[in-house]
Amino acid sequence: MSYSHYDRLSALDLTFLDIEAENVHMHVAAVALFEAAPLTRADGTLDIDRIRTAVESSLQATPRFRQRLAWVPLFAHPVWVDDERFNLHYHVRHTSLPKPGDERLLKRLAGRILSQKLDRGKPLWEMWVVEGVEGDRFALVVKAHHCMVDGVSGMDLLARMMRLDPDPTVEPPRAWYPRPAPSDARLLGDEVLHRASFPLSVLRTAGRALTQPWETLGMLQEAALGVGEILGAGMQPTSSTPLNPDIGPHRRFDWTGLPIPAVKEIRTGLEGTLNDVVLATAAGAIGRLLASRGVPSQGLRFRAQVPVSLRAPSQHGEAGNRVAMLLAELPVTEPDPRARLAKVAETTRQLKRSRQRVGIELLEDIGDRALSSLWLFFARLATWQRSFNVVVTNIPGPNRPAYLLGARMLEIYPLVPLAANQALGIALFSYDGNLYWGFNADWDALPDLHELVVAVDEEFERLRKAATDPPRA
Repeated sequence: MSYSHYDRLSALDLTFLDIEAENVHMHVAAVALFEAAPLTRADGTLDIDRIRTAVESSLQATPRFRQRLAWVPLFAHPVWVDDERFNLHYHVRHTSLPKPGDERLLKRLAGRILSQKLDRGKPLWEMWVVEGVEGDRFALVVKAHHCMVDGVSGMDLLARMMRLDPDPTVEPPRAWYPRPAPSDARLLGDEVLHRASFPLSVLRTAGRALTQPWETLGMLQEAALGVGEILGAGMQPTSSTPLNPDIGPHRRFDWTGLPIPAVKEIRTGLEGTLNDVVLATAAGAIGRLLASRGVPSQGLRFRAQVPVSLRAPSQHGEAGNRVAMLLAELPVTEPDPRARLAKVAETTRQLKRSRQRVGIELLEDIGDRALSSLWLFFARLATWQRSFNVVVTNIPGPNRPAYLLGARMLEIYPLVPLAANQALGIALFSYDGNLYWGFNADWDALPDLHELVVAVDEEFERLRKAATDPPRA
């Protein structure tokens, strides 16, 4: 048998591929700003060739970025195979802002780039190098399909291009040769064996139950209760708000940054985690936006989907998705920042005590081994039932500066994709002492997106003031 290679998509990876539609783009992304001087040529232009060399070198450790989709016959399950026509110049693109190159123009350009779906006939990623940003800076706009990476693994892969010191050297890229794709017969045979392994795993569990009855019973009970909690939360629809229309194809992208020492100040003064502060700040800003749109507060149920990484330390740098989507009620009608943070903290404590993560892992395992349509059904049900109004995800990053070929990364703003009836997604990335917020929004539904960004800054300051001022009698 001749050598061939492929990688199978998990049930969760397949879900992100399947729920994509004409107006629903399932790519994660980030906009990063760098100092331009270390990469500027004598004629004042950016040295794009050195950047492409750095990207090519990093691809040696990230083979998924040279792979395209193929499909298993009969089952139509997607797999990854090496792209025999891979062309780095197609994926690493070069453009420039017109003068004055201010951040408003960069946000508009990022919105246009992020409004375009990725070509499924090629590896599902792009990197736009944008020069001419005011303040002697350049930007990278990087996007990759969610079926390839989740937020954590996406940042891990981006980090391979960079260093934590300003050394501009880069390992010369080695020659790359695509591995042969398997035949249709092999793909079909392997898929049949893969699906047949699920009954065998059930039998192994049954065998373990005979030798370790109480331990197995407890494990199954936890998983069953977890599935029940997920279904219970998902079957309770949230309120219909202006943030939940049928979205269009065009995107706005905006951002802000907040100092992490101030977040810690709030945590110390009011108690709660960094994520609690984030959710309380977002809830306050969203509440103000809904009030300005005339949404009544009486009986308003507003819920956030909060992705939680299940990636073990040994899995950092691997492609694919290892994430659980938890659901958290947000007190968007609570005007007092102190009380709002307390409510958020209680909600997240309950989530940590819940069995949702165990249930999600069980459903994903069943979907991956035998019934991918089951996992897809639950993903669509969450949209149909409007199980959540907004996604808020927080990705940890390094607390020290990072460099690309000696050019310091100054800021980085992540993006989370929008579901079919979700006009706003909020993603955060902690880096070098700051918490960077990226706001992805439907162009038509949120023409006042920047007002929400301003409200986030103001609600954060209200929390900060509440943390330093003594409570009122």
